[in-house]
Amino acid sequence: MSAVASNVRTQDIVIDEVFPHTAATIWKALTSAQLIARWLMPPTGFEAVEGNTFTFKTNPAGAWDGTIHCRVLEVVPNQLFAYAWKGGDAGNTGYGSALDTVVTWSLTPTEAGTRVRVVHSGFVTPTNDTAYRNMSDGWVKVLQRLDAISGEDK
Repeated sequence: MSAVASNVRTQDIVIDEVFPHTAATIWKALTSAQLIARWLMPPTGFEAVEGNTFTFKTNPAGAWDGTIHCRVLEVVPNQLFAYAWKGGDAGNTGYGSALDTVVTWSLTPTEAGTRVRVVHSGFVTPTNDTAYRNMSDGWVKVLQRLDAISGEDK
């Protein structure tokens, strides 16, 4: 059932930055398990192949073991990378509540380098308000680390 049909309200985290790196350089950082471990967190079973499933592990809370289950949804080399991001538990409130979202990375070449746009979509309100607040700040820091790691190849 769609969010409109069920009258569920969602919100998205959107961050848009221009990095002084080529799209290919940023793509490498987005799709290499070793580099993802440095700017986000270590993935288990990661491959940038549509349909591939992988996990991240973070701090557990209540009935949730801290595992984030991901599935690669779309891969367009040097342009678009999207994956499902699911975690939490329906029995938890606040941190660790059930989360069923999508993370989409878009790369667009510019004169100054590459426009990097990340959209983490599908935060259900009010259930996911804590995750939305925490991750809004978190993604800003993640992009700073992604920029720094992408710059190491120069």
